[in-house]
Amino acid sequence: MLCHIQRRVSQKFPQHLRRNFFQFGMGKRELGQCEQIFAPGNLSPERVVPSHIKKPEYYYRHMEPGNTLGTPEIKTIEQQNAMRLSGQLAARILRECGEQAKIGRTTDEIDAFAHERIIAANAYPSPLRYAGFPKSICTSINNVACHGIPDDRGLVDGDIINIDVTVYLNGFHGDCSKTYLVGNVDERGRFLVDSTRECLEKCIAICSPGVPFNKIGCLIEKFCQERQLESVAAFIGHGIGNYFHGPPEIYHFHNDSPGEMKPGMTFTIEPILSLGDSNIALLEDGWTAISLDGARSAQFEHTILITETGCEVLTKES
Repeated sequence: MLCHIQRRVSQKFPQHLRRNFFQFGMGKRELGQCEQIFAPGNLSPERVVPSHIKKPEYYYRHMEPGNTLGTPEIKTIEQQNAMRLSGQLAARILRECGEQAKIGRTTDEIDAFAHERIIAANAYPSPLRYAGFPKSICTSINNVACHGIPDDRGLVDGDIINIDVTVYLNGFHGDCSKTYLVGNVDERGRFLVDSTRECLEKCIAICSPGVPFNKIGCLIEKFCQERQLESVAAFIGHGIGNYFHGPPEIYHFHNDSPGEMKPGMTFTIEPILSLGDSNIALLEDGWTAISLDGARSAQFEHTILITETGCEVLTKES
């Protein structure tokens, strides 16, 4: 699950653009074909979390998103081991959710599936009640850049869907996401998804002690220029541990921000790449971020640990 950069994404989707949104989006670039999301769907009631499940503090009272400014935490060996377990669980749940991404399946059904699988593992679905988020995972379809709320819309042939899973296990969060193809996705959609996956892999490959955090954003911007894509810069990666969001901030665009990677640091890298431009707005639910030009975007995310010699992907199934 993503952070907003200093929570700056506050623009609402303009009402006057809705009628001609499809033509406005398709006229600017070769965006391919997809069914676009214009408004939130209907939500089911909040899912129950059994009393025996350990819950984060924000379950009991409304809290604002965690502060991502400051000095990154260096995890102890015990903390690293705990995060391996939460990361592996998140990765397994994400894989199982991806298998549910089929034509006709609603995102609410995928959320229900994820919720039950997480609870069965004696973990808590981290997004639930985080800053008021109403569901257990995020599901972002086609022109939804991120933070899509699972609802009653059924997946259709040609959709791409990002499923973002975070679990809170034994006091630590593990966070990951992937974008999946539903049925027969057009060439531009497949190009976008493949490119975004490759972009994250390249970012992970450069992570090592002493590497500046800003090298990630510089790599992403160069990659986008080569592929004629855009990075949705309004959202960032983040530190993670017994907190959902914390320092460091990982920008997905060229930047000069200070700070470097050190052994024991854990953070997410989660670029969102778009076929169109990077401008987004929020739907009325206050969460669903959609592209203003109607373009599709894809996202991939891993939680990583900086080691003495490189990095370890914590959200990779063992």
